[in-house]
Amino acid sequence: MFRSLSLALVCVAGPLFADAVSIETAKGAVEVDVSPDKIAVFDVSALDTLDALGVAADGVLANVYVDYLADVTQGGAIVGSLFEPDFEAVYALDPDLIIAGGRSSTQAEALGEIAPTIDMTIWGDTIAQALDRLEAYGLLFDKTDEAAALRTAFDAKLDAARMAVAGKGKALIVLTNGPKVSAYGSNGRFGWLHTALDLPEAVKDVAQSNHGEAISFEFIRDANPDILIVIDRMAAIARPGDNAEATLDNPLVHETNAWKDGNILYLNAADIYIASGGIQSLGRTLDQFTQSFPAE
Repeated sequence: MFRSLSLALVCVAGPLFADAVSIETAKGAVEVDVSPDKIAVFDVSALDTLDALGVAADGVLANVYVDYLADVTQGGAIVGSLFEPDFEAVYALDPDLIIAGGRSSTQAEALGEIAPTIDMTIWGDTIAQALDRLEAYGLLFDKTDEAAALRTAFDAKLDAARMAVAGKGKALIVLTNGPKVSAYGSNGRFGWLHTALDLPEAVKDVAQSNHGEAISFEFIRDANPDILIVIDRMAAIARPGDNAEATLDNPLVHETNAWKDGNILYLNAADIYIASGGIQSLGRTLDQFTQSFPAE
């Protein structure tokens, strides 16, 4: 597990390094030349935030899974997938900078043999790290004004979503994977939905794991959440199988306050499962809360 990160961006003194910044990455501080001319991006969260800043990637993934980034892959060189770089394609592209992260983080060292590579994995405090990444990319690509505007817009979305769920009761986050269901707590992978929105947990002792705690329908009934937040993994990765709606249409789930009151929120699964930490993904997820729970 990666440690919680903080942003450390400082200009490096001296004429030799006048155009470099030191960026705090998942592997520590790394000096990076500013405004790299050609970049390859292997992390969807990074691609999301760069796209929001107006920075185009020259090397892109064959499949980014999220619909709002589909056009980003058009015209760029395909350099691999989330898990497997096409090293020959990366060599052919000859990028000035490679951005890895998340599922591609295990390949960062190998990619670093081709070109300077930074691992921008987001893990832990999702919101804080996402905003750190936004600021870092703004400095790195001379987009500080754009980054500041995106930060302001994000803060407004966060405030609106927090107000929308205020007083609506306790929530339980579940992920379905076909017929299987797992739960996540405030310290888990999607825990920022609790902490950032001040949304109380229906169950406070959920086992913390990247894959969540495997649970039964009895668990959901006994937790009796007022809000059930659902992430459909099969939908996120575009695989056939039982969808979340079918899986949760169960007599035991029907006994919960969330089901009775119609407070089941099916999040855009690809947004939060694949691109979580991207500034656009975060905003889109927050918008779902605001639209689903209009202020009284």
